[in-house]
Amino acid sequence: MNFNSKYIGLFIALLGLVACNDPEDVLADFNIDTSTEIVPDLNTGSVDFSTYVAVGNSLTAGFTDNALFIAGQENSMPNILSQKFAMLGGGSFTQPLMNDNFGGLILGGNILYDPDTGEQLFTPRLVTTGSAPLALEEVIGSVTPTTDFLLNNPTGPFNNMGVPGAKSYHMIAPGYGNIANFPSAANPYFIRMTGSTPNASILELAMSQNPTFFTLWAGNNDVLGYATTGGDGSDPITDKTTFDFAIGSLVTTLTSNGAKGIMANIPYVTDIPHFTTVTYDALDPNDEDNGPALIAQIPTLNQVYGAINQIFEALDPSRTITFSTTEANGVVIYDETLTDLSAQITAALSSSSSFSLFVQSLGLSEQEVPLVATLMGNAYGQARQANENDLLLLSSASVIGEVNSFSFNALKGYGLSDALAAQFSVEGITLPLIDKWVLLPSEQEEIKTAIDEFNTTIKNTADAAGLAFVDANALLSELATTGLASDNFILTSNLVTGGAFSLDGVHLTARGYAFMANEFLKAIDATYGTNFETSGNLVDIGNYPTNYSPTLQ
Repeated sequence: MNFNSKYIGLFIALLGLVACNDPEDVLADFNIDTSTEIVPDLNTGSVDFSTYVAVGNSLTAGFTDNALFIAGQENSMPNILSQKFAMLGGGSFTQPLMNDNFGGLILGGNILYDPDTGEQLFTPRLVTTGSAPLALEEVIGSVTPTTDFLLNNPTGPFNNMGVPGAKSYHMIAPGYGNIANFPSAANPYFIRMTGSTPNASILELAMSQNPTFFTLWAGNNDVLGYATTGGDGSDPITDKTTFDFAIGSLVTTLTSNGAKGIMANIPYVTDIPHFTTVTYDALDPNDEDNGPALIAQIPTLNQVYGAINQIFEALDPSRTITFSTTEANGVVIYDETLTDLSAQITAALSSSSSFSLFVQSLGLSEQEVPLVATLMGNAYGQARQANENDLLLLSSASVIGEVNSFSFNALKGYGLSDALAAQFSVEGITLPLIDKWVLLPSEQEEIKTAIDEFNTTIKNTADAAGLAFVDANALLSELATTGLASDNFILTSNLVTGGAFSLDGVHLTARGYAFMANEFLKAIDATYGTNFETSGNLVDIGNYPTNYSPTLQ
């Protein structure tokens, strides 16, 4: 009773205080702000958006989930920007839309295959049912793309001149869209765009529209191809002289009629999930699905590698390969930077009585010991277990633990049984992962050096031309570390769940492209005096999805 009386009395006293004051006094006493924030009207600053042309690669085209398809194109960053530019007099924005939401390309009604690997080229998009990325056909059944770059190309001109796969110098190259040059020197995505002028360059078709404003996000593929092939040399980094010339030519030409624009630079590959999702210690005995099978193999693995470890311990102890039944294990990789110890391994194993007994325990004869020693010397002469300094490509997840058919058939050709040939052909376990699946520290440094040099060129070129600039490198580094807040969302670089990166681990989601559109708008504000941000006209990224349904029509 005393408690209630005490606070009732306080309440009455407060009422009395209010009653003794005029309304404006009460407001002043309680420091209540009655002012209303005035949001300025959107203004054009010094920019003419009437003819907007976007020049770039897959990040400009709207490529997502490892494919180009209608929904992804509709949510491309340039298309999002064009909708904002339309508020300030921007004209129509035409894109070379695909024919379906499957993604993928065909030629003359035929699916295309890599002549070396037999793998399908220009495949349909990836999807997810809540966990790992899956091929669309794994979820909805057989899929045949309907976009045929021989038979049903759209009619331009196109404001979105983003061409998936295009490097900086491709954008100024004649014939890059001529089907007569396919597959050696032409890009099927650009073949779809050239129409009656097959030898016109990307830049020429962009300039034919006399743009008043442009976006240029180029250079990613000049290093990305090297990275996504594990630095194996099949897709080398563009040399700096060529890159500098291409970027200079693009900007000089795009601004030649007085157009204004904006450029963005190149992110580090170490900040994108294609290179950070598969961990170096992917062989985990505690894994619910694969752990039991791995544990069962470990005694034999340690016996096999035990013989080789004796040589490693004598010559290079850092290369010792051991497997634990309790802790996650590094996958076995081929490291081209290591001294080749093939001859030493072969000689030591050939003369080892314990190795001879081991070979015979496998059902082979004593006469076959030299052969097996040679095979193991060749296989493990530059092998080691991966460590925290190595980056495994996202694509390596599909091969780790699988039997390599080439190795299997080769070992059978040497007389090994099916069981033994399979046992010594398990990717990342008994067969070292080759260069195409791993980015070694030396390769990562090559890539970083090139990106830093290219980004210097991009920034200097943008500054010299008075263009707006977006530091995509810094943004994606922040995305990969602390995450980035936008509207009511926190975007991270986690695959599937992070919201920013699509299922291929390289390209952005629709929400990621919307986020980048906002960064472009902010930079345009800062350089040209527009006020998309302060007028409340940035993009609401929540209106854009992070994943597309497998049944998307």
